Amino acid sequence: MSCRPQSFFFLSNFFHRSFINLTRYILFYKPYDVLCQFTDNSDTPRQTLKDYIDVPLVYPAGRLDRDSEGLLLLTNNGRLKHRLLDPQFGKRRTYWVQVERIPNDEALQQLSEGVTVRQYQTRPAEVRRLPTDPDLPPRNPPIRFRKNVPTCWLEMTLTEGRNRQVRRMTAAVGHPTLRLVRVSIENLRLGSLQPGQWRDLSEAEIAVLYNRCGFVRRSVPSHRSKSCKF
Repeated sequence: MSCRPQSFFFLSNFFHRSFINLTRYILFYKPYDVLCQFTDNSDTPRQTLKDYIDVPLVYPAGRLDRDSEGLLLLTNNGRLKHRLLDPQFGKRRTYWVQVERIPNDEALQQLSEGVTVRQYQTRPAEVRRLPTDPDLPPRNPPIRFRKNVPTCWLEMTLTEGRNRQVRRMTAAVGHPTLRLVRVSIENLRLGSLQPGQWRDLSEAEIAVLYNRCGFVRRSVPSHRSKSCKF
């Protein structure tokens, strides 16, 4: 059985366009105390992504701990998930981190150069003190402050994502994390999203993300909804 080149091109283009139109890219502002998964088999029911997102067959490209908040990308594009998560590609994730006490320049330099966490030397990171408290929705429940102990907000940009890494890094330099919010993944930002809200990525956002991940995205019309869920 033979296949004409024109027919092959038509079929290839058809399946490519179908794949793109069926692929979803969702930004979600994960609230505190929500599991970063769609199911929970524990005896005591806990909130999961299913309580907020009713889109089938999308999964998180990376995780946030139950006690962390912020930006989560969900997709059914496995190649993109791999490129975002594999440490060899060094994709950037930025966090706002509230810590106990005011880290001095030495502590910030240690975090920037890498610290030893459970016999692992973390990669160099971009770390700075925020000059003012960030404009974030209040956490529910609020964090527990210790009397007479000041707090400080840091901005930390990492290119790897090991289990509870940010918390263990700040603890290693003597500044336990009180609150942790992921605010960006590469070019994607929280923007105007509020905790529990989600939206589809725009075509422009997808194109930039593809470019940063080393992929080429053909421009095709999209029929996906761009509305938020509240």
